[in-house]
Amino acid sequence: MRTFVTALAALAVIGLGYWAYHQTILTQQALREVDRLQRAIGAEHERLSVLRAEWAYLNRPDRLRDLADFNFDRLGLMPLAPEQFGDVIEIPYPLPAPDPADAVEELLLENASTPEGRDDP
Repeated sequence: MRTFVTALAALAVIGLGYWAYHQTILTQQALREVDRLQRAIGAEHERLSVLRAEWAYLNRPDRLRDLADFNFDRLGLMPLAPEQFGDVIEIPYPLPAPDPADAVEELLLENASTPEGRDDP
């Protein structure tokens, strides 16, 4: 009986050792994946900052003004005038939403049954 318990304990130690080794391998893989993702995020941040710098460079007001002047005939751009803008009164604002309590009351009145023999005007 004692050898059985010893063998069982040895198998348990071997199983736990295998499990610990397997968890170590999984942890190392996860850490490598985290490092890879952090490098990718850093590269994307760098790429985004370059794109923002290019956007700012290309949208300089003096450059856009020169391009508009150069392509004036082809684009047909005209200077802005006050008549091109509308008034606030011309904006079609949506109607306010109906009150749910009024809708329920109206529905109840429409579906209300009247006592027999009586018709409400």
